Amino acid sequence: MQYKSYQHIERLGREEVEGILEGKCYIQPKIDGTNGVLFLGDDGVVHAGSRKKELTLEDDNAGFCKKLTGNSAILSYLQQHPDHYLFGEWLIPHTIRFYNEDSWQQFYIFDVFELSGENGRYLSYEEYVPLLEEYGLTYIPCLAVLDHPQEEQLAELLVKNHYLLAEDRTGEGIVIKNYDYKNRFGRTVWAKIVADEFFKKNNKIRRQDHEAKDSTWEKKITSTYITEAVVHKEYAKIMNEYPEASRQEIIGRVLNAVYLTFIEEDLITAVKTNKNLVLDFNRVKSESNALVKEYIPELFGNNWQRE
Repeated sequence: MQYKSYQHIERLGREEVEGILEGKCYIQPKIDGTNGVLFLGDDGVVHAGSRKKELTLEDDNAGFCKKLTGNSAILSYLQQHPDHYLFGEWLIPHTIRFYNEDSWQQFYIFDVFELSGENGRYLSYEEYVPLLEEYGLTYIPCLAVLDHPQEEQLAELLVKNHYLLAEDRTGEGIVIKNYDYKNRFGRTVWAKIVADEFFKKNNKIRRQDHEAKDSTWEKKITSTYITEAVVHKEYAKIMNEYPEASRQEIIGRVLNAVYLTFIEEDLITAVKTNKNLVLDFNRVKSESNALVKEYIPELFGNNWQRE
């Protein structure tokens, strides 16, 4: 088989996942590592990929290819199921660095995709769990299975998500899967809630509008969607993907990544939820840059160095 990238998981509330809660939903912890995929190549050996490309031993992603392509259990599984892609999270230090010590450098499978001709489907949780358990492969468990979940139930799961963490810590967020769901564009897609973003946004919603009446639209919109969690996520990704980059290169990449993430993931939602919205995108970019500097001031200091 050929390399296949994993789908983008959309924030709950966006148009792409409208209606996903209307049915049986499987709620899983969202862990903060780096995305990976394993599959059986046409040469009969295990191949690995990141979210964006196929990996090799020479062009690896934090040792993922080196460690997992030689795993005998993975090979046995894929030989028995050669039409399966194993998608998961390769847990390396990223934004969250307080996972349990024995959790690092492990591959946590969260989806199995079964190829059929040019198409395919995601196996349901009930389908893939017994297959993975037969070979002793690690998967991310469900926090709950809920029918037509309400926001209050999801908020409670966010607080109670201690997967791979001490009991006084909470995870990055949750992923919501409805295996019977297709969005209005006919695509299977999952939703996510990032804990920090969820609680900060809900606190903002509860405030009176007059608290921000003197702010510009650009400032209000960016401060709503460009959260500290978003900035640190992009920063960690770039630090991981460009280990030899200079500070100036890192700064440029982070500034661009945060701005583009807002444009690609949140702009449509911002327009739909704020009638008569008019934005000056030069000011949006300026506000985005200011938030990056606010949330990671150490990157812009003279004494910055890699950890």
